[in-house]
Amino acid sequence: MEQPNLFVLDNSQPLIIPRPEHCVSRKDMDREALKVLYRLKDHGFLAYLVGGSVRDLLLGRQPKDFDIGTNATPRQVRRLFRYSRIIGKRFRLVHVYFKGRKIIEVSTFRRQVDYDDREAARMGLSEKEIYGTPREDAFRRDLTINGLFYNIADFSVIDYVGGMADLRGGLIRTIGDPHVRFVRDPVRMMRAVRHAARTGFTIESRTWEAIEEHRALIRLCSVHRVRDEWLKDLCSGRSAPWAALAHKSGLLQEIFPAYWDGLGASDSNKASQLLEGLLTRLDGLISEGKEVSEPFLVSLLVMPRFLVSKEWRRLESNKIKWPTHEARQLLRDFLYPFDFRRAVQDAAAQILASQWPIALCYSRGSWPKRVVNKSTFEEALLLFNMVREARWGEEAIVVTTGGEGAPAKKRRRRRRKRRKRGKAKDEVASECQGVGAAEC
Repeated sequence: MEQPNLFVLDNSQPLIIPRPEHCVSRKDMDREALKVLYRLKDHGFLAYLVGGSVRDLLLGRQPKDFDIGTNATPRQVRRLFRYSRIIGKRFRLVHVYFKGRKIIEVSTFRRQVDYDDREAARMGLSEKEIYGTPREDAFRRDLTINGLFYNIADFSVIDYVGGMADLRGGLIRTIGDPHVRFVRDPVRMMRAVRHAARTGFTIESRTWEAIEEHRALIRLCSVHRVRDEWLKDLCSGRSAPWAALAHKSGLLQEIFPAYWDGLGASDSNKASQLLEGLLTRLDGLISEGKEVSEPFLVSLLVMPRFLVSKEWRRLESNKIKWPTHEARQLLRDFLYPFDFRRAVQDAAAQILASQWPIALCYSRGSWPKRVVNKSTFEEALLLFNMVREARWGEEAIVVTTGGEGAPAKKRRRRRRKRRKRGKAKDEVASECQGVGAAEC
């Protein structure tokens, strides 16, 4: 039986874990993050490493980003760092820039208020009514494992919300009542599923029930915000367990309502199984360090839906061709209401539209230049091979110049015969002998 999170329910002092009792070490932190932490501390401000970086360090992983929390206001932080900039309209924070395009994000501890910075300014609220203490900032965060702080002053880990207990127990739990948290911001449901997939933890029962109950609220969120969230999940290297958890909770069906419309039970199962297989292979590519483009991610996501659609069945029977504009229209239909930049739409449509020509060329054993020379051919062939492996367990094909395995037959170029225009010079010269120049 799961124990209640006592650190969320009472107002006791935080749990402070001294340096000998945790594994967070400065040698695992970026040099630039340490510079920011120490400069803030040396000027008399609190300087904490916050959020996912502390979670990853405690799990023995290398964080991608190091975010810093402080009680210094954005203007005070801006004055401390020459190469810095205050960004954000709704919530102001500071980006500190270093060589090599390295950016350290510094945010001021905030209290739980229902207004952003713009609304607070219009209402005449002061900074003291917006910014708060580390404790107030911890309770604003989404999950307990993301509410841990690392204090550079004494190298301790500070826990206001019971995150250490959930880390040790392998639990994903919201800070506070999950029903209230998800109603206020439904995107937190996506983050709970994401961290469960990335860490392999179990979602706590009340949190899971709240996701199942409030999953339809995700449609009320900003389309662009939700799109950025699931794109981040696709390229995380843990997209297969993310999709499995999201599908089990019903959240995936709410995110992509048009994706599942019109499918029977058997076709829906086929699409789900193929999607899981493709995402598993995508995770393998990303773990090997291969970079994937946004058009490739979009086309891979849509490919299982295409394979169970009537359009693909008509293509397999070679009755119609599949122009790019039809693929673009089907992308819009299946991924509604999400939209992408024109360049992403065009590239993804080309990748999908190339699947039929690649299958046809493979069956014939010849690869025309008009197919191979397309800018998206490499990604289209990669998707074709992933589908072959996930659908039938067949090995990937390798396309070299002239086809697979053996060079293609070369056409012999015929020499063009020169057309005779008038008489040759020698003939004209012979006819003109003995004749006057004027007559010739």
